[in-house]
Order: sequence, then structure tokens, then C-alpha cells
Amino acid sequence: MTEKLRVIPLGGLGEIGRNMMLLEYGDDIIVVDVGLMFPEEEMLGVDLVIPDFSYLRDHKDKLRAVFLTHGHEDHVGALPYFRREFNAPIYSAKLTDGLIRVKLQEHRLLQDSETHVITPGEVITAGIFEVEFFTVAHSIPDACGLIIRTPLGLLVHTGDFKLDHTPVMDQHTDLIRLAQVGAEGCLLLMADSTYAEQEGYTPSEQLVGEALRTILVNAQGRVIVATFASLISRVQLLVDAAVFTGRKIFVTGRSMIDNVAMARQLGYINAPEGVIIGVEEMRNTPASKLVVITTGSQGEPTSALTRMANGDHRHITISKGDTIVLSSSPVPGNETAVYRNVDNLFRLGADVLYNRISNIHVRGHASREELKIIQGLLQPEYFVPIHGEYRHLVVHARLAESVGVPQGNAFVLTDGDVLEIDEESAWIGDRVPASYVYVDGLGIGDVDQHILRDRAHLSTDGVVVVMVAVDKQTGKLERPAEVLARGFVDVEDREDLLDQTRRVAAKALEGVEHYAEFGDINSRIRDAVSKFLYDETRRRPMVLTVTVEV
Repeated sequence: MTEKLRVIPLGGLGEIGRNMMLLEYGDDIIVVDVGLMFPEEEMLGVDLVIPDFSYLRDHKDKLRAVFLTHGHEDHVGALPYFRREFNAPIYSAKLTDGLIRVKLQEHRLLQDSETHVITPGEVITAGIFEVEFFTVAHSIPDACGLIIRTPLGLLVHTGDFKLDHTPVMDQHTDLIRLAQVGAEGCLLLMADSTYAEQEGYTPSEQLVGEALRTILVNAQGRVIVATFASLISRVQLLVDAAVFTGRKIFVTGRSMIDNVAMARQLGYINAPEGVIIGVEEMRNTPASKLVVITTGSQGEPTSALTRMANGDHRHITISKGDTIVLSSSPVPGNETAVYRNVDNLFRLGADVLYNRISNIHVRGHASREELKIIQGLLQPEYFVPIHGEYRHLVVHARLAESVGVPQGNAFVLTDGDVLEIDEESAWIGDRVPASYVYVDGLGIGDVDQHILRDRAHLSTDGVVVVMVAVDKQTGKLERPAEVLARGFVDVEDREDLLDQTRRVAAKALEGVEHYAEFGDINSRIRDAVSKFLYDETRRRPMVLTVTVEV
């Protein structure tokens, strides 16, 4: 009996971000991407969300290699957390390798990390798998898809891609190689679903270059452009536009500074001598001759653009005459933070151009017609839509069936589902753990749904603390209870409510005739006070009790 191929998504299916896919055959596992997700609004206090590595922990001895499709955070951002536990070799293209080295260096993990630069067309053997990278057009250079040879046949993982016939850095999606795979026979296609709802074709990145050049020509004062730190091709477009208009460039935001330095060193950003300048020179450059490139396009609280919008950036103060360009679309969940910054920047007198009113960002993902082209070239036997919220996956699966994937062979998986394939058929088997793992400060995974629920509770209804001193022998109150309230009511205005709360706490202990357990005393007080406060205010603050024996 032959082994089964198991396809196990640990993130990125049913959500945007946190992309991570395992492929398992016999005693071998390979990993494709290890991404993070930015927290949604209800994830109070959480810094990042990363995949759950439990399944891999249990099968550590099977792990052969990690393959990274490109350098965006949602595909490589969780690598430092992964690296602390797993020591497999990491393969990626040159720029992706540069970006992850910057990231690993920051976490002091670079010395013991085995990273390898590959060129598209090269084949890496990892256990039973043979993996070949092929180029794809995306919004970052050196983006790749993967052709994976298994004993059952060829798999194709597209990574993030679109079909751009005039890409900025001359990186096309390699349709010729995909056609060859199609001719040999493609067992399974896993394709990017992010824009499966969009009709037609995705516009070329060149449109952004033209739009940015026009803005720089027409702006009378300083131009500040916010974009993702990993959008290296966007930085190159800005360098070209600055050279064309005779402006200098100042780069701010730690991740942007690191990435631009690394990309210049590797030759991915070509800037004539003296175009990119430091702080002193920036201060002496007239506003009409300056472009600032910054992080913060997603409204991140500590980013450079948010500091500018709040008026506390070290080097840059927003003033009337500035033009600010948000060259990105808000990631779902970040809209409120992004538009808060836009409001604040308008208040400071700047002119703000953002995705709703200007053509300053194009997507890096294929629309429906491009997805059909890939399906037509590969004609896979099985299909799994990847990278997208649940509706994107369903829409993409239907699209695949409409262009030739046999009915029932398009599988909509979510994180933790396991697709099993043998020589005869494919089916969804068991599930593996794939819940959110929250990174909060230095803690990884020590915040769970219960803690988030408590935080939400505290943020909406506040907290009331009841402190009681009880006699050790009898369980009677030694003195009246003390009550503290935070985020519930104004204590000065409702002293009467707190007095009544003290009496309710005392009454709750009236039935206690002998020494009682702390747990019993606490739960009596908590239940009585919670009920009383709800009856009085129709609010449910978190009630905490502190009992001291005397």
C-alpha cells in the first residue's frame, strides 16, 4: 500500500495573513511559509498573531526544510518564533533571504539559522520531496511559487501572485514553466484566492509609478509617502520619480530604514549617489525638493506616520503644504486606525491622498481572469484555494470548477483541516490544532481566549474590587467591606451605590456561622454584588473579591 500525501494548512485559509502550509508524505514534512497576522480590533493588547506549531512539535523528527515564497510579513513574519523551536534549513530567493536575515538579526537568531539563497529553476531535495522555485509577479521582487514533486505527482503552490506584463523590476509570472507542468500533469494546484471576487485583470504596478510621478510633479511642498516596509519595488518607483523631479529622499521608520539599506546592498534599489539623504541634510533641504518614505500605512500605533499624525515624531512635523500619500490599502481590521491617522493629518493642514480617492496602490494579487489562465495552463486533477477569507476560498473553488476542475475535486479547507491524497482519490481527513497563538509583549501563547474575553469585559464594563477582612474562627466580618471601582461609575457621584455595595457584601456573609473556605466566601460576595450591581445599573462589571483572615 502506498503512503498518503497530507496537505495541512496551519494558517492563511479562512483569514488574511498567518500563511503556513505543511506537506507530509511518510516520514517527511516540508513547510511552505511561516507568516504572521496583525491583530483584529477585538484582540485587545495583542501585538501579533502567529500559527500554532503544536502538530509540528509532535512530529519534529519529520521536518526536512522550510520554503518561503516571498518576503511579506504575512508569509515570513512568524519565522523568529518558529526558529526558536525548529532548526530546519530555510530556502528562499535572494531578496527574501535578505529580509529574513534582517528579521532574525533583530531577534538575535541569525547565528544559528541556516538560510539558503536559491535561484528560480533550481531543485532542492528535502526528504521525499523535490522542490523547484519559479518566478511570479507580485508587489515585491523575488516572489516565487513552488513546483513540488512527490511520489504521487506534481503539486503547484502559487504563493501570492498576479500576471503583470509590464512589471517594475522585470519579474513576470513564469507561464512557460507552468505550461510545462500542465503538460506533464498537475496533481494538485494550491492558488492565491485573495482577489478571487474581483472581475477582470489586476492593473500593472507601472500605473502606481505614473501616479506617484504625477503627484511629485504637481506637489508644491514636501511629499510624504507611507507604504509597507517590504514593498521594495514601490521604493524603487519613488526613487525614479524623485530623480525625475529633482527631489531628495529621506527614509524613516526602523523597518523601512533596515529594509532599504539591505535592498540597496543587494542591488534591488538603484539610487544615484546623494539621492537618499540623512537627517542633517534633510533639515537643510527645501520642502519642495524633499520626499519622505515612511512606515505606518496601516495605522500601526508606534509607526513613524502615526507619530507624525500625533505630532510626536523626532524629525518631522506635519505642516500646511505637505502632501501625504498612503500607498497601500488598509488590511481588513486596520481601517479604523488608518482613517484615524488620515483625519489627524488633515487636521494638521496636510493634503492626504489615500486609496478611496486616488490611484496610488494596485493589488499584488490575481483577479478572476488571471486565475482562469493559471487553471487553464495547469489543468490540475485536484484544487485547493489558499490565502483568503472563507468567502474568497469558496468563490475561487467555484471558479476552478467552472473552468475544468472535476466536480468535487476542489476542496475548501480551513486552518487545521487535513487533505489526504492517494493514488485513487482525495478526501478531507482528521483535523490538527491550528488555533491563534497570540504574541503579547514577551509572552508567546500565554494569552488565550479567556484572557481576551476578560480584557473585553474590563474595557466595556470596568472592574469593582470588594475587600473584606473576616474572623479566622467564625467567618464573620471584622470591619465593613472596602469597595474600589475603576471604569464602572464615577465614585464621587455614586458614593451611595458603593455604600449599598458594602452592605450587600456584608449581607452575603450573614449566613456563615463558622470558619468558611476562602473560595466559598469569595463566590458568595461575588454573586451577591454582581446581581445587585446589574439590578441597579444594568451593567456587568468584573467583580473581584479580596479576602483577608484576621
